[in-house]
Amino acid sequence: MNNVHPDAKVGANVVVEPFATIHQDVVVGEGTWIGANAVLMNGARIGKNCRIYPGAVIAGEPQDLKFKGEFSTAEIGDNTTIREYVTVNRGTAASGKLRTVVGSNTLVMSYVHIAHDCRIGSNAILAGYVGLAGEVEVGDWAIVGGGALAHQFVHIGAHAMISGGSKIGKDVPPYVLAGHDPLAYGGVNTIGLRRRGYTAEQVEKIHDIYRIVYQSKLNVTQACEEIEKLPASAERDVILRFVRSSKRGVIKANVSGAVEMDL
Repeated sequence: MNNVHPDAKVGANVVVEPFATIHQDVVVGEGTWIGANAVLMNGARIGKNCRIYPGAVIAGEPQDLKFKGEFSTAEIGDNTTIREYVTVNRGTAASGKLRTVVGSNTLVMSYVHIAHDCRIGSNAILAGYVGLAGEVEVGDWAIVGGGALAHQFVHIGAHAMISGGSKIGKDVPPYVLAGHDPLAYGGVNTIGLRRRGYTAEQVEKIHDIYRIVYQSKLNVTQACEEIEKLPASAERDVILRFVRSSKRGVIKANVSGAVEMDL
């Protein structure tokens, strides 16, 4: 048997396996599968055609002393897979957002923890045992390797790839590979970008930008001024916005030099 509150809004063709629990203030989109012993707590908003595996808990109360019981949500986009024993906490008023969001077409592997007010993009992958502290942001198509831990407020840019076991204490810019200890820039995510349709010319322009950031010995402000002199492109503007808006600072080059990594 399962326990589905009569006031929960469950769409057409949803499958709820035995011993799953769906609380009162929950919305589940059509075609979604809820595995045995999964728990969708008040504030869970699940998209269409998702797969929520056994033992996952969505919309648990934030593990944050500032949380005072305010209404908030944990939202999962369409076609997203949440594997075994993942925990996704609701948002808080302290952030001003009241929402934790996981995008569409994203894969969250087993035992991942997504804390309050996080923002995970679409088409991202969080490998097993990743832990994200509160208000972490992960961009579209980013990949975070297994066992990596992200400090509160860290931002991870779109198309970035971070090696397993990393301690993420600073922001990771878009399109890059990151690894080593302490976490450092390891080159451009060339293979990932090509798989997603980026041309050789686009990838080379991204290389040119990061050569300025990591190999010119300029400070961040000076590097951004030099980058602005490059021909305009969407990728240039994405990188500039990310670097200039970083509050924790972006990762540095590896102390042995900015050498391409094979992740």
